Amino acid sequence: MKKTTCAACDCELGPDVISVKLGGKTVEVCCQECAEALKEADAAATTARGSNNE
Repeated sequence: MKKTTCAACDCELGPDVISVKLGGKTVEVCCQECAEALKEADAAATTARGSNNE
């Protein structure tokens, strides 16, 4: 059986996986805190990419 890990903290995923869509891809995280952290990081990266194009 393949073990999967959280996209944010690399902990092993349990039965309560949360799926988060970032930039057209869906990743799985272990908890709401990791989901929020990834969403915030993606938003910051998207903003930074947008400001570099000006």
